[in-house]
Amino acid sequence: MQTKVSPDAPSSPARKSVVSRREILDAAAGLFHQKGYYATTLRDIASAVGMKAGSVYYHFDSKEQILEEVLDIGIEVVFEAVRKGIEALPETASWRERFYAGLRAHLASLFQHGDYTSANIRIFGQAPAEIRERHSRIRHAYENYWADMYRSAQAAGAIRPEINLTALQPLVFGAMNWAVEWYRPGKDGINSLARDYTDILMNGMQPAKTSK
Repeated sequence: MQTKVSPDAPSSPARKSVVSRREILDAAAGLFHQKGYYATTLRDIASAVGMKAGSVYYHFDSKEQILEEVLDIGIEVVFEAVRKGIEALPETASWRERFYAGLRAHLASLFQHGDYTSANIRIFGQAPAEIRERHSRIRHAYENYWADMYRSAQAAGAIRPEINLTALQPLVFGAMNWAVEWYRPGKDGINSLARDYTDILMNGMQPAKTSK
């Protein structure tokens, strides 16, 4: 059941029309990222965009609705970028090139939409059960997209047959998602990190064998 706070006196119609849904979502994503879901109030979100708390209802029914949209955007922007990045490659692209394109697009989206993606990671567990259930559909779709790639690559011989793909996927996701907390892109942007991750993914940590 969705809950609402008691609205303040509404802002003027002009102010309501000036502030867009996306501005409210942007502010909410930033606050959810910084403070978490429970510690963020509708009053906080409204204040961040210069509105009265009650005027948020001009765009949204509740804080829960805002939460759900922030969660969905946090996955959708990444999924779309990864899919487009890989689909832009020629059919003859190697698996190494495909994984690089996917890793790079995922990382680029994390840094471009940092509040949404970081909020998604931080507050998913705080969401009401019904929101988690609905949001899990897009999460699972994205996870399955990568799982299909790993299986296809393994079938093609690009990944060793003994590799446990169920263990591999969260390892790679964790490495990428954590990057927003520590990586500071230099002049090469995220390309350098994507190359490093691709190298580790495709070559592992063992030194290359030398022929005798």
